[in-house]
Amino acid sequence: PAMGTIAVPESPTGLTVLCPLAGPCPTSSIHVYTQREVYGTVGSHVTLSCSFWSSEWISEDISITWHFQGEGSRDSISIFHYAKGQPYIDDVGSFKERMEWVGNPHRKDGSIIIHNLDYTDNGTFTCDVKNPP
Repeated sequence: PAMGTIAVPESPTGLTVLCPLAGPCPTSSIHVYTQREVYGTVGSHVTLSCSFWSSEWISEDISITWHFQGEGSRDSISIFHYAKGQPYIDDVGSFKERMEWVGNPHRKDGSIIIHNLDYTDNGTFTCDVKNPP
């Protein structure tokens, strides 16, 4: 990227359900879609979009979690969680004051906005969606 911009790549994710070799499979997978790469300018904001699809109805117990793995880091941290109809922004780390929930699970959307981008935001963001049971 050019000087003054940061790359904020998102990774496409999907929940794969393994079934027993014998007997019916009681669950089905949920497919999660994100942009492969997102670019933003330092000081601006960026929307990290996350949409999902399932052949099953969307449960009231649906949960959406965003993780961040900084560039060059081996560790991934949770930065956002949606559960029981409420968004929860993790109150630790550099994202706590800069994150906005713009998703709507009923529209199969788990998107967030990160405001006031910084060089340290370079890394991989992962959207994880669970639709129990």
